[in-house]
Amino acid sequence: MDNGAHLFRGAYETECVIRNDALDLLPVRHAVPELLAALDRRGTAVLSAPPGTGKTTLVPLALAGLIGAGPRRRVLVAEPRRMAVRAAARRMAWLLGEEAGGTVGFSVRGERRTGPSTRVEVVTTGILLQRLQRDPELAGVDVVLLDECHERHLDADTAMAFLVDVRATLRPELKLIAASATSDAAAWADLLTVLDGGGPAPVVWSKGEGHGCRVFFEAPPSGIRPAHGTWVDPALLRHVAATVRLALERHEGDVLCFLPGTGEIARTAGMLAGVDAEVLQLHGRAPAAVQDAVLRGTEPGGRRRVVLATSVAESSLTVPGVRIVVDSGLAREPRMDHARGLGSLATVTVSEATATQRTGRAGREAFGFVYRCWAEASDGGRPRFPSPEIKVADLADFALRAACWGDPTAEGLALLDAPPAGAMTAARSVLGSIGAVDEAGRATDRGVRMSRLGLHPRLGRALLDGAPEVGVRRAAEVVALLSEEPPRDYGDDLSAAWRAARRGTDGYGARWKAEARRLERSAAEAVGGGASEASRTSATSGTSTASGTSATSRTSATSRTSATSGTSTASGASAHRADAGASAGAPTGDDAVAGLVTALAFPERVARAREQGGYLMVSGSGARLGEGSGLRATPWLAVAVADRTARDATARVRLAAVVDEDMARRAAGHLRSTGEEVRWEDGDVVARSVDRLGAVELTVRPLGAKADPALVREALLDGLRREGLGLLRWSREAGELRARLAFLHREVGEPWPDVADEALVERAGEWLEPELSRAARRADLGRIDAGDALRRLLPWASGEAGRLGELAPERIEVPSGSRIRVEYGGERPVLAVKLQEMFGLADTPRVAGVPVLVHLLSPAGRPAAVTADLASFWRDGYRSVRAELRGRYPKHPWPEDPSAAEATRFTSARLRREG
Repeated sequence: MDNGAHLFRGAYETECVIRNDALDLLPVRHAVPELLAALDRRGTAVLSAPPGTGKTTLVPLALAGLIGAGPRRRVLVAEPRRMAVRAAARRMAWLLGEEAGGTVGFSVRGERRTGPSTRVEVVTTGILLQRLQRDPELAGVDVVLLDECHERHLDADTAMAFLVDVRATLRPELKLIAASATSDAAAWADLLTVLDGGGPAPVVWSKGEGHGCRVFFEAPPSGIRPAHGTWVDPALLRHVAATVRLALERHEGDVLCFLPGTGEIARTAGMLAGVDAEVLQLHGRAPAAVQDAVLRGTEPGGRRRVVLATSVAESSLTVPGVRIVVDSGLAREPRMDHARGLGSLATVTVSEATATQRTGRAGREAFGFVYRCWAEASDGGRPRFPSPEIKVADLADFALRAACWGDPTAEGLALLDAPPAGAMTAARSVLGSIGAVDEAGRATDRGVRMSRLGLHPRLGRALLDGAPEVGVRRAAEVVALLSEEPPRDYGDDLSAAWRAARRGTDGYGARWKAEARRLERSAAEAVGGGASEASRTSATSGTSTASGTSATSRTSATSRTSATSGTSTASGASAHRADAGASAGAPTGDDAVAGLVTALAFPERVARAREQGGYLMVSGSGARLGEGSGLRATPWLAVAVADRTARDATARVRLAAVVDEDMARRAAGHLRSTGEEVRWEDGDVVARSVDRLGAVELTVRPLGAKADPALVREALLDGLRREGLGLLRWSREAGELRARLAFLHREVGEPWPDVADEALVERAGEWLEPELSRAARRADLGRIDAGDALRRLLPWASGEAGRLGELAPERIEVPSGSRIRVEYGGERPVLAVKLQEMFGLADTPRVAGVPVLVHLLSPAGRPAAVTADLASFWRDGYRSVRAELRGRYPKHPWPEDPSAAEATRFTSARLRREG
């Protein structure tokens, strides 16, 4: 390129003043010829370029033919965040001497700035996915550049999978580029191999020509507790704030400080009060004016700035004036508890790739300095890359997109990581319950309409089903609140937050109003076009229409339930109404409207107050409100936002709406059941008839003797599994019989039965009947004679039962003539006998071929010696025992040669008298 500005005449005859002086400073310019050649040759490429090299701004212009001599193309650039979309578009437009909306435009949710002359359009990955599902061919688009692939956002992974499919089947001429700022290029190159079978896609490397930086490690003081959930030890934030102050004292320029979330940003900002710098807070919810101010940089002669930012500033953005980066070492990642239906954010240690990204912010305009708020010794223990979102997040939206794409299992999609099977099962269950997919997992017409709303399927269901009930506008406004959680200072009452948003002039209020208007338009179209299909929803989703049809089914073992009502859907005469009016008898007040729409979005989170405090959600999870919440006296809630860490027994409610029982039944009707419930609980059989909404019991009536005997029997077996066979009546004889049988099963094997607890419970029908079927409660189990029952398991059919006394005798006759009981409870049978009664016996007694363990006792019956080899004991061990005991028991015989002596139960004097 030539230095200096010159006129460029674009495809639409628009004159632009290209800022070549700025373009020439971007290191990626050296890689552009290789990238263009790779695209011409293979149609796909991976671009690996460090932060600050210009991959986000220069490369799209070159691909579009707006700089250089390349062909004219229409380029779509996908970024993971709205802020990055706006910043990238404005930067590219500035490089062309224009405003965004002309040759370079952008589209984010609720805002689009493009025109007839637009050649490069920057969009969020979410917008790209919606376009792909509406128009898979991407008509008119020549090149798609998926930026920041290394961040592994779910939308980006999905978009690439769909693009690979499009190029393989519909648009082989469509050119694809995966752009990454880290060293994971090989994985993306392998992924793109499937397009032509010619080996991995070419990887084009761009070297950074930044100004360099120096890294300092500032280890925090000892005693700082690890972060969990969204909690971060305030001591760490004080350390971060102190590090910012230290950096301001040591160096010139602005500071960019990375923190995990908006709460930490606000608290750290408070700790920086009094610093000689302007403290700005940069995150996805920051007002547009603040975002623009940060990205404009410091005015000449202005104060230094400290920009406290979340991960939005890690990539695709250049914050002018930054010479110092302070990295807290923490980030937030989504987590999903599929069993409870609760999503949350987890505070995690940043990966090596993320730390590198953050470091790259320091040296973009001049030599920089990086302060890492952790010990250098711990630096090598970090994961290489962030967790792929597909591995940890809620997959309901992904599963619906895959179903709409025609691949319900996602097995045919080109993904770097396959979705976890459990998460996909949970996602399909959610989609089925709201009528978005049929029994085979295929998208219904209703599901397709949901996918086009630009919402999570749960919110799509709330909008489609809520609009006919409360009116399109109010449904749209509540769903807009649910789609982006209001600021915490709005409180935890959703209806109060709704009123605050209406009044609000802050950044959130402006975004909410724009989103509510968008959803109102989308809902009017979707509801108006879906009336005929909605009437078919109940047949495929397990939900019912407003008429409340019911079906009955019988479940196995411990419960018999019948579905008594279904979820209210958009079916019925009012379903097609797209005006702002509500159906007859619909909720009217803000509380009722907010409650119904929230309950439709999250039926599993409908919750009823517990007598002991807190709430129980339909899903079975406990929930609690914060101290001072105005919702504490509410009997029923619909929980919109709650989080639960692994350390917490219950979820903390962040945002909820008031509902009543009728609303709860309507919204979560597909989870309602009535029937007999017989189970082992608190040590006995509990039999009752229950009308329940998931885990919430609406009404309960004891069954008593009317309980189903089969369910009672199964509950009793469950009690035996939990508490053991000690619930039966075990006499001494019964215990000894069980020990003998256990010994024979171990030493001889078949046909002698296994009498371990698990095996006996498994074979209960063979040995506990008919007594078990006659029992109704714990006390009845205690009347069953376990010994008599066990004898039913003896091998009577083969005749071996008659050998029980031979193989495992209760008693063994010893040389003295005594019959001594054998104990079978240990690893080896034990014969405890007085030493004098064994005189003259050379060989150890055996049972079933196994030598017994002889416990030789003193005349007083106390242990004297233990042996499994009598001959060896008489020869080697007896002398020491004799020496020790003959003085203590002089009246008893202690011959020098016990193997030849006569066994006796008596003293020496009695032996002489009888002799």
